[in-house]
Amino acid sequence: MTKYILIAGLLFSTSLQSIGQNEVVDQFLSGKSVVFISASTTASPSFSWKELAEELHPSLIAAGGDPIAYYELEEAILSDAIKNSYASYFSRRLVENIVLLIRKNDGQFYSHVFPFTGNGNIIAPGENWSGSAEDLEGIKSQIESIGNGRRSENFLVIEVPEYPPIPGMENNSTQSGYLAENPLNLDAFKLGVLLTGAAGNEGFLTTFRHDIYGMPEQQVAAEQRAEREGMESVFDANYPYEVVFLTEAKSNQELIQDGVQFLLMKQEGREADLMQSMGLDPTASGQPDRVVVKYFIRFLVRNELYIGTTWDADPDWRVALKAFLEQLSP
Repeated sequence: MTKYILIAGLLFSTSLQSIGQNEVVDQFLSGKSVVFISASTTASPSFSWKELAEELHPSLIAAGGDPIAYYELEEAILSDAIKNSYASYFSRRLVENIVLLIRKNDGQFYSHVFPFTGNGNIIAPGENWSGSAEDLEGIKSQIESIGNGRRSENFLVIEVPEYPPIPGMENNSTQSGYLAENPLNLDAFKLGVLLTGAAGNEGFLTTFRHDIYGMPEQQVAAEQRAEREGMESVFDANYPYEVVFLTEAKSNQELIQDGVQFLLMKQEGREADLMQSMGLDPTASGQPDRVVVKYFIRFLVRNELYIGTTWDADPDWRVALKAFLEQLSP
């Protein structure tokens, strides 16, 4: 993911930049689009993601697009199971394009149009249209210019934004795939620990989250070093087995060949959303809207996800990690 974050950073510009822009624009002008929005809650003036959808929709139509659905990016990237549910729905709806709108803490807006991959990755590095602006009116103007006067083949588009639920998630629920248990045999195999930016194509969509979008490669490397130092101290005090820190992407097969059968994973989001996505009762949270970190373990051989027997998420990743590792220790 490090190189993907760098790619996103290279797209930061007040002019339009893209690879294969003509092909992407042609597809945008002839096929259905889904829009993901990631908006900072601290930017001024304040806009919720749905308010931005209301503002953005007329511009996408003016550009010649056919935006059939809007979603908050943070909801979609909570887990691979949820991303797969979104992808399946998009495939059934014959979606061809994914539009991304990002609003950073400083109020800057960025937008991209990617081809839909047809799988759980949703998008992949490669051809895309991109634009950026300092304010809402600026990004709307750039979006409206996507077609540059070219004829659109999208007809009978909806005049107001819609937020259709994903089948199986109508009540924000899905088959979680998470087990409220602790994994066995941690003493027999290495535990791989993914550091910031260490992921493959499956993590590319996450790089468009407003708080990490455009992060330079040097900053990613610095954060990896700081993260590793902090995690090593927590592991030394709370985990008795072998750990391998991963700073670059590796396939599951490569990891297993290296003796790594378990991966430490984490999700960050609103507590109620995380609990729901992991198959737990969100009403059990005393602070459902707080943003927390939750660690869990993926068993690579069977793709099982273990979240522990006790809910231990916390806004401070160190507290969350310590609590999770304490559950795993004999």
